[in-house]
Amino acid sequence: MADVTLSEAAERFARTLKPTALPAARNEVTRFVDWFGRENAVTQLRGHDIELYAEKLGPSGLETSRRADHVRSFLTFLHKYGLTETRLATHLRLRKSGARPGKAAAASFESQQVELTQDGIDSLRAELGNLVAQRPAIREEIRHAMLDKDFRENAPLDAAKDKQGHLEARIRDIESMLKRAVVVDSSADSARVRVGTTVQVTNLKSGGTNRFAIVGPTEANAADGRISSDSPVGKALLRGRVGDEVEVSVPAGVMRFRIEQIE
Repeated sequence: MADVTLSEAAERFARTLKPTALPAARNEVTRFVDWFGRENAVTQLRGHDIELYAEKLGPSGLETSRRADHVRSFLTFLHKYGLTETRLATHLRLRKSGARPGKAAAASFESQQVELTQDGIDSLRAELGNLVAQRPAIREEIRHAMLDKDFRENAPLDAAKDKQGHLEARIRDIESMLKRAVVVDSSADSARVRVGTTVQVTNLKSGGTNRFAIVGPTEANAADGRISSDSPVGKALLRGRVGDEVEVSVPAGVMRFRIEQIE
């Protein structure tokens, strides 16, 4: 059990998901894995770490609740299959939301650019098309469930509405991302780490080597070595050159890497 890393556990979890649920769940679980440290053992996770991540997600809301649900499902999976001794999912509690952000804050968020590779943008567009195509079927599920006039204990109706809520939240998320997306410039300084490059690094503590492909937030996949530019490791490596040494603070401690090669 102690030998299972978070990235390995995330890949096992991904294999249990339905194809329609895989992209959104994998993206969020990858964010969590990158935040804690993808090579750290699952057994290093503690309730306090989960509480810190809940604080990082922010106050309760439709989008943050959706993101938390994916991580909660992952944590439940870890306990179900004996990878953790305690039910860590119970520690993932979002704080209650306060005042809604003003128009200025919302406008600021919408103006923030997101660097993505062309493959990442194409993948988002394909996912968006797939999600939009699911709308009629879900509306039909709701219509069929509403034929039962007893709405007080109508589990199929509740399930269909919940599915619709998650679907629409993901559609809004992708549409917002595409509006702010900027394709990475392939002619940019190739001597520095940026989105779209692959980096070989040496872990200065263990002496081991890793290869990371730096990608946009929606393209990350820890199992394939694709890490988000927003992750702690990704942020530390960005703009670095060969020979640079960087430090990454994660809940389990500080990791130090030396950049050996940039492709």
